[in-house]
Amino acid sequence: MVFFALEWCEFCWSVRKLFAAAGIEYRSVDLDGALYREDDRGGALRRALAEKTGAVTIPQIFVGGRHVGGATETFDAFNSGALQELLAAAGREVHTEGIGNAYGFLPAWLHPRKPATA
Repeated sequence: MVFFALEWCEFCWSVRKLFAAAGIEYRSVDLDGALYREDDRGGALRRALAEKTGAVTIPQIFVGGRHVGGATETFDAFNSGALQELLAAAGREVHTEGIGNAYGFLPAWLHPRKPATA
C-alpha cells in the first residue's frame, strides 16, 4: 500500500488514524516532507499523481498498484469491505473490530453537509 500524503493535512491524519486502528501497514510518501522538498520533487510527484488519477486532492491511496482514491473514497472502501478485500488479495490483514464507521476518524471540525435549498 502506498499513501501519497501531506504531513500537515488533517485528512491525511484521519486516514493515518484509520490505518493505525486497523493495523494496516503502508508506505507514506509525504510530498511536503524533507525528502521531497529539493528541486520541488514533491510538487512534481503531485502533478504526476494528478495526471495519472485525475484527482488533485491529497491524500491518494494505492493498494497493489490499484488506485483506491482519497480520504473519502478510502473511508467508503473500508466501510463497504472493499478495502479489506484489496488488502487480503495483496496478502495483508486488516483488523476491523471496534472501528465502526471510518468517517469517525475525520476531524471534529468537519460537520455533515446539508444540501443547499433552492
